[in-house]
Amino acid sequence: MKVKIFILVVFISLTSLSYAQQFIDKAIIEFEVKTNVKKSMGTGGWASMLKDKLPEFITKYYKYSFADNKSIYQFDRWGTGPRLPEFMTRGEEDNTWYYNFINQKMNKQKSVFGTSFVIEDSIPPIEWKLTNESRLIAGFNCRKAVGKVMDSVYVFAFYTDEITISGGPCSINGLPGMILGLTIPRVYTSWIATKIMVNNVDVKEIKPIVTKKNYSTKLFNTTLDERLKEFSGSNEDDKQWREQMYWNALL
Repeated sequence: MKVKIFILVVFISLTSLSYAQQFIDKAIIEFEVKTNVKKSMGTGGWASMLKDKLPEFITKYYKYSFADNKSIYQFDRWGTGPRLPEFMTRGEEDNTWYYNFINQKMNKQKSVFGTSFVIEDSIPPIEWKLTNESRLIAGFNCRKAVGKVMDSVYVFAFYTDEITISGGPCSINGLPGMILGLTIPRVYTSWIATKIMVNNVDVKEIKPIVTKKNYSTKLFNTTLDERLKEFSGSNEDDKQWREQMYWNALL
């Protein structure tokens, strides 16, 4: 009799645990974003002129809001540490990424040398390879995946399938769950989720940017190439700086 009672208790406990596991389909996630500024500048002419005036690291915070399989990722605030000169961050606070995972469409606003462009197109696929490595981020068990964007830029992500949207910071997405940790060594930047708030999600704010002119991904890439050449020419010493500007604009 005691054995039967014990088995019944164990069965009820396991059943309760299985029901207790909740999957989040609506929330606001805060990301802390850290960049090694001096390494990203390289050693060219621009870096030589500015290196003594720039902090080594900068920190900023973004918010990722999602509901109904749609998301918006936006600047929230600067960290309490040192800041970059205004001319280096002009327009950055207005950058916005809207993703609709139902129809696989994206709408994002990116600033290039102070000019804002709205890019509207299909969500480009990212080739991912899952690994067995895992870590805990913001209280969630996350699995590591390695992806490649822009043909040659590797990204290292940690995602959780307990948050059901297939999203992540900036334009990084496509895993079977939400990316809570991200590192892109090529741009010397890391993203880590610090807070996950499941209440007070304003669904009305999760919407695309409306503008008179939208750019396709292809047209934006062409325009970006032209702007970078106008601004910095083809000086080989500044090649790394131009590459950083290019990759950050496309993220």
